[in-house]
Amino acid sequence: MIEFTKLHGNGNDFIVIDEFVKKIISDTDKAEFAVKYCDRRFGIGADGVLFISRSDKADMKMRLFQPDSSEAEMCGNGIRCLVKYAFDSGHIDVGTAIVETMAGVLPADTRTDDTGFWVKVNMGQPLKTRAQIPAKGDADDEFIDVEMHGYSVSVINTGVPHAIVFVDDLDLDILEIAPKIRFDPIFPNGANVNFAKMESNNEITIRTYERGIEDETLSCGTGSVASAYLAHTLKGLGNDIQVHTKGGDLNISIINDIAFMEGPAETVYKGVILK
Repeated sequence: MIEFTKLHGNGNDFIVIDEFVKKIISDTDKAEFAVKYCDRRFGIGADGVLFISRSDKADMKMRLFQPDSSEAEMCGNGIRCLVKYAFDSGHIDVGTAIVETMAGVLPADTRTDDTGFWVKVNMGQPLKTRAQIPAKGDADDEFIDVEMHGYSVSVINTGVPHAIVFVDDLDLDILEIAPKIRFDPIFPNGANVNFAKMESNNEITIRTYERGIEDETLSCGTGSVASAYLAHTLKGLGNDIQVHTKGGDLNISIINDIAFMEGPAETVYKGVILK
């Protein structure tokens, strides 16, 4: 019997497996476990499986396996769900929690109010040098406004690589357009693809196609940070930007080139997998 908890951050949903006390799923089986139980018809259904465990350098360690069996370096909505689970389970108190991820050790501030449980994550400084552009130079060159598949694409890394396309109209066939960019050989490890529309000096709306899920998701935390950061640095938006996603809003702040992401996390239900 395997106990699990289902949580979501703005509709981006995750299965959490608690390995604080002991390993529940062997490392060699984690990818297969995610493939099986992320399935929305034959499994529990989720955008990924989060494994929480002890860390020798932080309050907890996060690993995320996706429906295609890949392991993601980081996830903005996922880290909020993990922190929410850690609080509910007594692993941490309200305040600052430190989370070890494959993308680094990230501090997260927590608070509760009448609207729920909120997590603000210090996402660090986004990087604009995480793409290979053979025609333009080496992998350290910035990837800004590069013409690809009929669109002007910019790439930035906020723990995972994101391709950002600024558009005037979000009524587009994302499942037709995004995979061409996501699977372009210029990205050896792939990239999430975000279409962003500026609404005002402090608001943008985005739609995101996520690698590993290979579909549009209701929300993407790292994609929201990436889109807001480029809207700020390239398009002149302010330091505090509200990002509208299909699943809800995220508040992104950029202070001294450091990005902060704040949003909610909610528990959906607890259950057991019978073996």
